[in-house]
Amino acid sequence: MSGMGKTYVGSRLRQLRRERDLSQASLAATLGLSASYVNQIEHDVRPLTVPVLLRITEAFGVDATFFSRDDDSRLLAEIQDVVLDKELCPSPVELQELSELVYNHPAIARTMVDMHRRYRNVRDKLSIATDTRRHAGPLNAAGPQALSMPHDEVRDFFYARQNYLDDLDTNAEAISADLDIQRFSIRSTEESLAERLRERHGIEISTSEDLDGTLHSLDRSTGHLQLASRLNTGQRAFRMGMELAYLEAGDDIEALISAESFTSEASANLARRGIASYFAAAVLLPYKGIHSEAERSGYDVDFLCHVFGVGYETVASRLSTMQRPNLRGIPFTFVRVDRAGNMSKRQSATGFHLANSGGTCPLWNIYETFTNPGTILRQLAQMPDGRNYLWIARTVRHHRGRFGDTGKLFAIGLGCEARHADRTVYAQGLNLDDLSSATPIGAGCRVCPRENCAQRAFPPIHEEITIDAHRSSVAPYN
Repeated sequence: MSGMGKTYVGSRLRQLRRERDLSQASLAATLGLSASYVNQIEHDVRPLTVPVLLRITEAFGVDATFFSRDDDSRLLAEIQDVVLDKELCPSPVELQELSELVYNHPAIARTMVDMHRRYRNVRDKLSIATDTRRHAGPLNAAGPQALSMPHDEVRDFFYARQNYLDDLDTNAEAISADLDIQRFSIRSTEESLAERLRERHGIEISTSEDLDGTLHSLDRSTGHLQLASRLNTGQRAFRMGMELAYLEAGDDIEALISAESFTSEASANLARRGIASYFAAAVLLPYKGIHSEAERSGYDVDFLCHVFGVGYETVASRLSTMQRPNLRGIPFTFVRVDRAGNMSKRQSATGFHLANSGGTCPLWNIYETFTNPGTILRQLAQMPDGRNYLWIARTVRHHRGRFGDTGKLFAIGLGCEARHADRTVYAQGLNLDDLSSATPIGAGCRVCPRENCAQRAFPPIHEEITIDAHRSSVAPYN
């Protein structure tokens, strides 16, 4: 932010102060400033200067971009989704107006996003309930599960928390230290977890050659944990970590569940499993350890797999959670898709905008990985709002273990804004000063405003289209 000119950051400074539970006087004392000076900054009477910015970043451990408008990209993308919904906002709203709303009144913007999310969920469920083609009998014969959307609810649960659960993460890190988990030694990690489960909780562990597709199963009445023999060392340790989550962080998990308005028991149980998976990753890849190794290696996913002894998907997913307030990593978006474009996982600490319906963009490099399995592909991509991203993508394969069994092949994508790209090994050889060659992608055809795109599958829902029966072009809709 050197040479940044006059930058007014009142609302962001208030946010930072409240997050730390400080009064204006306490903040002023911490920064070595007068209380009146801090008051003037908070009320946008005085701009933020570079010396004061440096004091703040040193005292509170926040990145300088905390005060940058670019750091609002995530919320801005969400509020754009709200105004693109013609049922709620029939008239267009300029991007500059939305940017001012997000920057000056972030709490109002977040409330609007939350209201729209709830409205969308109700609308979708009502659509299912009133679609008689889905019912073979009376309306209520479909059952409550037909009206619930567990995966969407759980995705929103993590998304609203920027994919970071502080209390759970720090608890897992303490357990990891207690277990004395060593890097480059996943086998000793597995042994430490097994010993803790056995000695503290009376859990006996065995392996089974055939669990009928089940990878692990705990009989809570007998305390017997069965693990499939097809699992490798890291996978066995991960599933032990999941069960340890319920035993040693059960109260924290239930507090998170009860604080959320899940609409069904299926949603709550899926959230429990998601939180337990988060905890397991935080035990095997404790925050300070994965943060230091990631920064040292340039976020080299393959190298981090070797250091911690777990798979590519686990490391990539963990990197998308690195948002501890005083020790932030690169804010990544993590996605997992199959050949048909179904997105079974998406976690984001960034402003990368993922459409709620209508699929994703075929120009996205994540789909090219299926023709180059096991190879990491890079892509500089530009969203319609002009924001640039670096994406890396690679396939991972999940086998059932026997010849003839149907395996699973997924593509894992990990992306960050281009302004963070030089912190990664994946930027080597790329010209980040000239992004004119970045691939233009979108959030999905139904919400993408790009004109003359040859890959467009559907017309944009927020634009009227004109079809000339006597004219054809590369782009199917105008």
